[in-house]
Amino acid sequence: MRRRSALAVAAALLLMTLPALADLPKAGAPRRIGFEDLARLVRVSDPQISPDGKSIVIVVSRPNYDDNRHEAELVLVDVATGAQRVLTRGREELAHARWSPDGGTLAFLAKGTPKASARPEPATTAAGTGTPAPPVPLDEEGHRQIFVMPMAGGDALQITQAWAGVQQFAWRPDGGALAFVTEEVPDNREAIKKGEDGFEVGNNDYLAQQAALPSHIWLVPAEGGAAKRLTSGAWSLPVSEPPGPPSSPLSWSPDGRQIAFARQEKPHFGDGDKTSVQILDVASGGMRPLTGRTLLEGFPSFSPDGSRIALWYPRDGDFNNINEIQVVPAAGGEPKSVTRALDRCLYRSIWMPDSRSILVGGNDGTRVSLWLQPLDGPARRLDLGKANPSWSFWIDAAVSKTGAVAFTGSESQHPTELYYMPSPEAAPKRLTSFNDAVASLDLGRVESIAWQGPDRLAENGVLIYPPGFDPKRKYPLVLLIHGGPQAASTESFSSFGQILAARGYVVFQPNYRGSDNLGNSYQRAIVNDAGDGPGRDVMSGLKVVKGRGFVDPARIGVSGWSYGGYMTSWLIGHYNDWKVAVTGATVTDFIDQYALADFNVQARWSFGGSPYTDGRDKAYREQSPITYAPRIKTPTLILSDTGDARVPITQSYRLYHALKDNGVPTKFVAWPVPGHFPGDPVRSRSVYREWVGWLDAHLNPQPEGSPASPAPGEKSPALPDEVKPASTGASPR
Repeated sequence: MRRRSALAVAAALLLMTLPALADLPKAGAPRRIGFEDLARLVRVSDPQISPDGKSIVIVVSRPNYDDNRHEAELVLVDVATGAQRVLTRGREELAHARWSPDGGTLAFLAKGTPKASARPEPATTAAGTGTPAPPVPLDEEGHRQIFVMPMAGGDALQITQAWAGVQQFAWRPDGGALAFVTEEVPDNREAIKKGEDGFEVGNNDYLAQQAALPSHIWLVPAEGGAAKRLTSGAWSLPVSEPPGPPSSPLSWSPDGRQIAFARQEKPHFGDGDKTSVQILDVASGGMRPLTGRTLLEGFPSFSPDGSRIALWYPRDGDFNNINEIQVVPAAGGEPKSVTRALDRCLYRSIWMPDSRSILVGGNDGTRVSLWLQPLDGPARRLDLGKANPSWSFWIDAAVSKTGAVAFTGSESQHPTELYYMPSPEAAPKRLTSFNDAVASLDLGRVESIAWQGPDRLAENGVLIYPPGFDPKRKYPLVLLIHGGPQAASTESFSSFGQILAARGYVVFQPNYRGSDNLGNSYQRAIVNDAGDGPGRDVMSGLKVVKGRGFVDPARIGVSGWSYGGYMTSWLIGHYNDWKVAVTGATVTDFIDQYALADFNVQARWSFGGSPYTDGRDKAYREQSPITYAPRIKTPTLILSDTGDARVPITQSYRLYHALKDNGVPTKFVAWPVPGHFPGDPVRSRSVYREWVGWLDAHLNPQPEGSPASPAPGEKSPALPDEVKPASTGASPR
C-alpha cells in the first residue's frame, strides 16, 4: 500500500502531459506531428551532477508499444562536449541514480532478483542496542532494490533485499553506507497467506486491500550485507503517489551523524497532512522534532555547512496557501520563511554551496521559473531563455559543488532535454538532442495571453494555434483545462496540445483561481469556491479568445482530466457554449471524494470541515457538478481508470447515469488498471484516441489543406480508423 506526503495533497488532481495523436497534414507542407511520432518522444529526467562537476547522469525513457512498457536507461552526459555513454539499460523500474560522495560509485533503484522465502535475511541489529532483531523476510516478488555500480568498470551489485522494496535512499557523506526507506513487514504475514486477512479501516481509500503499513529508515553498507534498522513504530515516513512530488527525501547532516526526515503520525494516506520534520541521531536512534509543529512540514535538507535546515511549509500553516521555503537552525528554533516576498508556490529547494542561498522553483505566470533566494534579501529570477524546467509538483534540477545548475526542461516547440548552467548567472546550454526529430515537425505556434478576469483578478493562459494559422479563417476551439487545481498551464511543450492543433483546432489552456502561478491570494481564492469562481475565470478568458474573431462559436469543445475533468463537468452544467465535452477522472461529488479518495478527509481544508458535521454538506453539494447534472445538454465523453484511488470511478458512474437518464449523448470508457491515469504506452494511447475521436466527431476540424467543410446535409469527411469513436452511448465495456 502506498501513500503520499502531506504537502502533495493540495496538488491532488493533475492533468498529465499528454503524448501525440493522429493528424491530417496539409499536402506538400512540412509534416505535422502525428500518431507515429508518439514512439519518438523521449522522456529525460532526474539530472545528477557528478562530484567533480564534469558529467551528469540522467534517466532516459522511451515507450515500447510491442511490449507495452517504458524502457529506461541511465545515460552519462559529458558537460564539456555533450558526449553520451549509456551506463545501464534493460532494467525494469530503473530510477533514482545517485553519485557516491567521491564519485567512484553510482547507486540506483531497479527491479531486484526475487529471493526464496526459505532464506531469511540475516538478523539485523536494533539501532543503539547491539541486540539482534528478528530476521526480516527477503523480497519474494522482485521489488525495486538498490544497486551500486563502480564507475571504473564492473557489474552493478544489488545490495538490498528489502521485503517490500526500497522507496528511496541517500548516501552517507563518507560513502560507506546508504540510508534507505522501506515498508514494514506485516506482523500477521503468515496468517494473511491463510486467509486471515481482515483489517481495520482508517483514513485509507476505498480500494485498500490491507492495513496501512508504516515505512521506516534502515542503513546498509555500500558493499552490501546485513541492514540495520534505524527507526520503528506505528508512525511512518510519508510515501507519495503520482501525481505529486516524490516522497520527502532523507537528508544527512554533513558529519554523517544525523538524518533529517519527515514523520507522518499514521501511515494512512488520508493522514498525510499530519507531518513534522524530525532529526534522527543515527548512532543512538534517538529523535527530536525540529520545530515542534505537528502538521504540514516536509522536505527538510541540511545546508552544506550543517548549520541550518530548509523545509517546505504552507504560508501561515494553512494548507490552502502557497508552499514556502522556511529555514531553521539545525539545533532547532524559530522557523523563518525566506520566500515570503517571492509569493510563488515553490516545489523545489536546493542549497547553494555557500549555505547562504537556496535555488527554488515553481510555476510563474505562464512560465516555469528558477530563482536564487538568499537567506536575507530578495530572490533573483534566473534567465532561462526559452526553457521551462520540468514540473510535476517538483522541479527537476540539481546543483553542483561549485554552484552549477542542471535541469531537464522543454521549450514551447521542443520536448524535454537536459540543460546546464555553469553558474546561476550564465545562460543555459542544451546538452542533449533526444527530441530534435519531434521539434523539427510543423508545430503550432504557442502564445501566452492575459486578461482582466472577474473579481478584479489578473488572469492568464496559453493558446496553441494550428500550423499555418490564418486569423481570417474560423476555427473550432478546444479548451484543455489543467488539473490540480494547484498547477498551471505554461509554455512548456504540450504534445497533446500540439496534436489537437495539428488537427485544425485552436487550443485554449486557461488558468483559473486556484492555479499556483500568480501568488498566494490567487491560489487560495478557490477555497470553498471550487467551481463558480474558477468557472467564471475560464469563461472570461474564453470571451477574450472569441473576441479575436477566429473562433467558430458553433464549434467549441471543453475538456480536461482530474480537476480539469471537474471543471469540464462544472462548466457543461452551468454554461451552454459547448458543442462537445470530454471529462476524464472527473470529480462529480465532493462527498464521495471526502469518503472514498486516497487523501479523503484532507478535503476538509478546502471546505472548512467535514461534510458530516455542522451542516457543511450543503457547501459540498453546492460545489459538486453532479448537483447540476440535469441541466447538462452537451454530448459528453467520460473517461476513467477502474483502479483510480485519487478520483474514484464511482463519480464517473454517477455522471454517466445522470446524463443517460436525461437523454444526453454520452459515452463512458474505463481502463482496468490502477492509478490516476494509465501508465503504460498502449492504454495511454487508447485514452487519447477516444478523446480526439469524440472531439472530431462533433467539431469536424478542417486542418489547412484538408477537404472543405461539408454543406448542410452532406456527410463529414471520414476520420482515420484509429480515431473513430464508438457509437454514442456505448457501454463502458
